[in-house]
Amino acid sequence: MERLCGPDLPFWEANQTLHTDRPDLPECFQLSVLSWLPCVYLWAVFPIYLFCLKRNHRGYIMMSIMNRFKTVFGLLLWILCWTDLFYTFHELRQGHTQPPIYFITPLVVGMTMLLATFLIQFERLRGVQSSGVLFIFWFLSVLCAVVPFRSKILQASSQNEVTDKLRFTTFYLYFGLAVCELILCCFNEKPPLFSNVVTDPNPCPETTAGFLSTITFWWFTSLAIKGYKTPLEYKDLWSLNQRDSSKVMVPKLLQEWEKELAKAKSKENLSSQAVYSKPPPSTTNHVGGESSPEEVEVLLSNQKATHQPSFLRALIKAFGPYFLIGSAYKLMQDVITFVNPQLLRMLISFTKQKDAPDWWGYSLAFLMFFTAILQTLILHRHFQYCFVTGMNIRTAVIGAIYRKALVITNAAKRSSTVGEIVNLMSVDAQRFMDLTTFLNLLWSAPIQIMLALYFLWQNLGPSVLAGVAVMIMLIPFNAVIAMKTRAYQVEQMQYKDSRIKLMNEILNGIKVLKLYAWENSFKDKVLAIRQKELNVLRKTAYLGAVSTMAWTSAPFLVALTTFAVYVSVDENNILDAEKAFVSLSLFNILRFPLNMLPQVISGLVQASVSLKRIQRFLSHDELDPNSVDRNNTATDFSVTVVNGKFTWSKEDPPVLHNINVMVPQGSLLAVVGHVGCGKSSLISALLGEMEKLEGEISIRGSVAYVPQQAWIQNATLRDNILFGRSYDEQKYSCVLEACALTPDLEVLPGGDMTEIGEKGINLSGGQRQRVSLARALYSDTDVYLLDDPLSAVDAHVAKHIFDNLIGPEGVLKGKTRILVTHGISFLPQVDNIMVIVDGRMSEMGSYQELLSQNGAFAEFLRNYALEDIVEEEDATEESIDEEEMFPEDTLSNHTDMVDNEPVINEAKRNFRRQISIISGDVENPKGRSVRRHGCSQRKHSDQPEKKKPQEMQKLIQAETAETGRVKSKVYLEYAKAVGVLLSVFICFLYGCQSAAAIGGNIWLSQWTNDASTNQTKENVHMRVGVYAALGITQGALLLANCLLCRAYSMLEAAKLTHQNMLQGVLRAPQAFFESTPTGRLLNRFSKDVDAIDSHIPDNIDIWMRTFWYTLNVLLICSALTPMFLIVVAPLLLFYWWVQRFYVATSRQLKRLESVSRSPIYSHFSETVTGSSVIRAYGRHSAFVVMSDIKVDENQKSYYPGIVSNRWLGVRIEFIGNCMVLFAALFAVTGKENLNPGLVGLSVSYALQVTMSLNWMVRMTSELESNIVAVERVKEYSETKTEAPWEVEDKKPSPEWPAEGNVEFHDYSVRYREGLDLVLKNLSLSVKGGEKIGIVGRTGAGKSSMTLCLFRLLEAAAGEITIDGVKISELGLHDLRSRLTIIPQEPVLFSGTLKMNLDPFEKYSDEELWSALQQSHLHKFVSNQPAKLELECSEGGENLSVGQRQLVCLARALLRKTRILILDEATAAVDLETDDLIQSTIRTQFEDCTVFTIAHRLNTILDYTRVLVLDKGQIAEFDTPANLLSQKGIFYGMAKDAGLTQ
Repeated sequence: MERLCGPDLPFWEANQTLHTDRPDLPECFQLSVLSWLPCVYLWAVFPIYLFCLKRNHRGYIMMSIMNRFKTVFGLLLWILCWTDLFYTFHELRQGHTQPPIYFITPLVVGMTMLLATFLIQFERLRGVQSSGVLFIFWFLSVLCAVVPFRSKILQASSQNEVTDKLRFTTFYLYFGLAVCELILCCFNEKPPLFSNVVTDPNPCPETTAGFLSTITFWWFTSLAIKGYKTPLEYKDLWSLNQRDSSKVMVPKLLQEWEKELAKAKSKENLSSQAVYSKPPPSTTNHVGGESSPEEVEVLLSNQKATHQPSFLRALIKAFGPYFLIGSAYKLMQDVITFVNPQLLRMLISFTKQKDAPDWWGYSLAFLMFFTAILQTLILHRHFQYCFVTGMNIRTAVIGAIYRKALVITNAAKRSSTVGEIVNLMSVDAQRFMDLTTFLNLLWSAPIQIMLALYFLWQNLGPSVLAGVAVMIMLIPFNAVIAMKTRAYQVEQMQYKDSRIKLMNEILNGIKVLKLYAWENSFKDKVLAIRQKELNVLRKTAYLGAVSTMAWTSAPFLVALTTFAVYVSVDENNILDAEKAFVSLSLFNILRFPLNMLPQVISGLVQASVSLKRIQRFLSHDELDPNSVDRNNTATDFSVTVVNGKFTWSKEDPPVLHNINVMVPQGSLLAVVGHVGCGKSSLISALLGEMEKLEGEISIRGSVAYVPQQAWIQNATLRDNILFGRSYDEQKYSCVLEACALTPDLEVLPGGDMTEIGEKGINLSGGQRQRVSLARALYSDTDVYLLDDPLSAVDAHVAKHIFDNLIGPEGVLKGKTRILVTHGISFLPQVDNIMVIVDGRMSEMGSYQELLSQNGAFAEFLRNYALEDIVEEEDATEESIDEEEMFPEDTLSNHTDMVDNEPVINEAKRNFRRQISIISGDVENPKGRSVRRHGCSQRKHSDQPEKKKPQEMQKLIQAETAETGRVKSKVYLEYAKAVGVLLSVFICFLYGCQSAAAIGGNIWLSQWTNDASTNQTKENVHMRVGVYAALGITQGALLLANCLLCRAYSMLEAAKLTHQNMLQGVLRAPQAFFESTPTGRLLNRFSKDVDAIDSHIPDNIDIWMRTFWYTLNVLLICSALTPMFLIVVAPLLLFYWWVQRFYVATSRQLKRLESVSRSPIYSHFSETVTGSSVIRAYGRHSAFVVMSDIKVDENQKSYYPGIVSNRWLGVRIEFIGNCMVLFAALFAVTGKENLNPGLVGLSVSYALQVTMSLNWMVRMTSELESNIVAVERVKEYSETKTEAPWEVEDKKPSPEWPAEGNVEFHDYSVRYREGLDLVLKNLSLSVKGGEKIGIVGRTGAGKSSMTLCLFRLLEAAAGEITIDGVKISELGLHDLRSRLTIIPQEPVLFSGTLKMNLDPFEKYSDEELWSALQQSHLHKFVSNQPAKLELECSEGGENLSVGQRQLVCLARALLRKTRILILDEATAAVDLETDDLIQSTIRTQFEDCTVFTIAHRLNTILDYTRVLVLDKGQIAEFDTPANLLSQKGIFYGMAKDAGLTQ
């Protein structure tokens, strides 16, 4: 440096700088280091920055006044520097030789100013609104210029004149301009031209935020304030940044994934060429002439394992670069972390030196403050990058999975169920997101550990190893606990899943449970599972308590062992304040990485599992889009299949063999055959959904498809029909008319704008099918594939649809139609019939041809009553004429538009395969008038009835979304559940534990003071002993507390709340279940119960610990330096203020996020179930867009949530940093009367307070969002209950009802308060043993009668007596267990067959077998290997519908009470099963009273009497013969059914 500055200007003088009260830096140092520092920074950053600017171009910004000023100031600064330079040259000519530094510095600074000016303009052209690089540069320039600023004034004042006038002036001008530049740099430029900020209605302010605003997250404040004033709503959220949207993210990942796939394929091809050379073309008729494809498969499968495309590599390529920026920040933060302990050491040593100048202390205090603030800002930037990466990965993974799910083959779909794929989306994508936030710890934790150990070694020497040994011993301990906990969690999840599955079945079959009085049995089952779940939770709590103790006592144990070893190893080792407290703060730094490492590793393991699952799913085979030739124009046949051989998956045997079909343009082909012979498979094959093994398919033109089970989206009715096409009023109304939907719209509450629930839950089966037909018709395509659309609708509607839509005279005439059907009545009118038997085409031809061939088809018809068909043919001609006479009449007015019975629609009539619609509707004017009558009455009674539940549901929904603060009442509720005294005691324990911790540290500070009074030798053992005792007390208290809290009291609370809710729900009346969606109930049982089980205890625990900790810090600091209290008050006020803003905003953001999350998954599962329909209509890309929008909507509320945490973090840590500053400042001012130990104590405590403040706010907000669960669970445990299950003093005698006499006296009933009566003043009496048939139009009140007998509906007036006992006085279970019903829909529960027949285990196996014998199930069950232990799957899916119906019959046979009610199953059962049931009832229940609600009149023609209901009143009641001769309503119905002439 002497060469540069010359001998007169020394570079460093200790006396001038450190050891005076007015320090100053030498001029040489000022001119070199201070001037060059900013320049070096700018030139170093310039190349990287230039590269970044070149890469992203945002459009240019117009030249503004501010920009002009910046540029002018930059040029002026350059001129000033060069003025200095030329002045030096001028001096040289005058003969004053200056040292070289006077040439170099102005030159360098001048060049740098030019560079800065260039950057100002270049940024403007690149659309940068606020520049961080330049801000830091100007900040450094001003900072470095402050020292010469002061020293030049000091010099002038000491010499009383300015020696170097020109340089003095230029420097102050330079300083002024630099400050101006800095100030200007804080403001933003206008947004660039053509940017989307201008067009966006609610842009995210982040894009336009300045540098300062960005690093402090100031731009978020507006939302925080808005959220505090009023609860945030969806419209308040900012739009998602373009770069985070699905539109950008998903293609980015998919592009990389495609590359991976291509790479894997090319490798595979290379390796497989060696193994497999193509065999010579064979001469068989295989199309393509290849030898059997199986062979090739085998050869390839050996190689496949080696070249799997790596999803990980795709992720890294797509998101790695952005993530690395975050990692760079993390590295900086790690290094800065270790500055503060060093500063603390200096501060403590400063307090020891009584004669050190004061400014040392102050500058140390401010240095601590600045490093802390820098650390805060850098850390939160790092988190921001990590979280955004995580969010992007989630977006991309969900998008990729969704796109894949639309194109996977059926075989692949079978290997992963809808639930599993939804899990991939929700759980696995989430795991990646969680991992990205901690991923950097993988490298940063080891770095932190090594640095900490290095500094500790410097401090304490080898005795550190003792402490480290303790830490390392704790790692496997913690790891083992974590493993066990994970295992327990998996176990608990299994119990939880089975509990929810059971609850789901209970809620779906609640009506049946009530009818059979089985609630108690199922309640016990649920509680048994719950008990197991709680046991596992208790074990988890024990483990958790031990691990919490280890985690909290770790720093203390480590300190204890280290200090004890340090003191005892060597007499000369003295533990003074400096060593003790610096070591403590280093141990605290160590604690975090050591504890996080096991978590990160387990997170990694989980994510790698998820990665494999996602990779496997994304590598599934896709459907071959070219298997169906769509642009075949050569033939005049619109559908041709040649030599078709199809299978569902390559491994399975083929389902369809040599199919040859040619369907001429515009003809109607009917496909018939027995159940399961491959009719639907043929349709799937035509759509290209099946694997084609051989043959050719071609279809000309576009396709519309109506699946057998209608697929309905959760959208309005109109959207379901339009299905993405534009709305054309005339066409639309014509479609509705043809599909008989017009009358339904009048009944639905919102007409065609009615929102339809998921799976079409608020439509009846028939309506769903008709909507599906309307969709096909509206799409106006060339070919229509109709898979049995008529089975789900009533006979007359089927006829109407066939005539107006499908048939030769319908709207679709001239289009090609392929109709799979069971309705024999329509066959005479079709052009061609194709008969399929066991996957082969047995015959094909017109109706007459096939009849004359006398083959399989004739046989098929013979089974089903030929004479009806003949009669039907006459009738059709007649009715066609009549159609023209009565054009205004809609035939279907009285169909199943709305099921007037309160049936749970979900499981509604899954298969309506009804071969039994033999009779078409015989239209006669008389029948018609009745019908018109019926229809007008229907409309009146239904409209209020349907609108009511709609309004009620609105009320319910509005009520459940909580807004605003959680009431303290809820916390009290929870405290009550835990136990009030216990709660207080638990709080007290937390306080004690915290006091012990403080005691330990105060004792340590006393111990360190021994060093200054030289009493170290004598009381070493006493000091170590007491320190250990205090620490162990703290650990013991903590353990006791955790066990008491988590393993006992809070679990009791969880058990109680769940039990009450279950009891409340099971005791609720039937009406409650109709107005409450199952999903909402299940949500309470899963999510809210889960919150009470595990989240709330965690939150409370952490909250209490941080609360007491913070309190202690404040107490200690205030006790040592009472001045501290003055500062604490405003800081705490600010803290409280920030916290209120944050909690209000973040709570609402969380709610919005969880509300917007479920549509992603429900839309997805909907898509997966309807993927064949979506593909058939070619709506694939539209659905992808819909999904992307839903994901973006969700991220739109998630993103502010992330930022709110960062916003809070920066502000709270600022408060903590202020506390550090003031603790240090007061330590400096009071250093005369403070010993070093106490200074160390207060400052090291303050250093830790930021963390706990931060956690406290987080936990407050977490607790607020979770405690709501208590309220929601409580809401359902207090529902209005039905009548008591048992009334002790009214118990009937054991053999009641002995006779079986039933009497109705003036009986009326309504469904719910405020609705019309469904039954009006019924009076009738039935003698024991009579058989009564009940008939009437839909909605006449037939089902209501049976519900009244069981008291699912309570009387509005009048009463029912059975054998003289008023049923209204009995307990519900006593009544219901004495009646037997065979319900309309057979409901089975998952479990064994035995459990389904006899849940209370009252009967012996012999009795069960005999019941099965009589219900014709004996053969089926005895063929099963498990016999009675046969497992029924959920809803009895593994039995056919007929078999389920027979199981219900077996239940009835077991109970064998005197009164049997038979709600005749219309649609589900084929004729044979129906005959079986009827004959069993005739023989087995001969002496019982039987009520049958009949849909098929032929079953009740031999009954004793028939009751005809109309509008809830008795229209006719007599023997069938008399009724037929009266020619009344019953006669009309019989004639309609073709039973009378």
